Amino acid sequence: MELKLKIYILSDTGEKFFGIGVFWLLRAIHMEGSIRQAAADLGISYTKALRMLRVLEEHLGRPVLLRRKGGESREGAVVTPCGHFLLEKYELFQERVKSESEEAFSEFVQALEAMPDES
Repeated sequence: MELKLKIYILSDTGEKFFGIGVFWLLRAIHMEGSIRQAAADLGISYTKALRMLRVLEEHLGRPVLLRRKGGESREGAVVTPCGHFLLEKYELFQERVKSESEEAFSEFVQALEAMPDES
């Protein structure tokens, strides 16, 4: 048996606005300095990446990126201090949830193994 978790942060209205996909996108933008390149690296469209970022910023109420002019200069994007804070805290949160879930799952599996027979 194996445990697989997907952690999403939802708004008060139930809209998913942050999870591992947005985390990977922000981290890739930090590494690449470009939304377009980060989207390509992750195999998602530029339009989808922009939508993910827009939804995230709308729900946080603050920018996670400083967007610079595109065009020939291709100045790209930089993750803001808020964006870096979000990346750091989400990574810690995710590690904690996974660790505690694995412990609980192990206890669950042990309980299943000790389950009495029907006979």
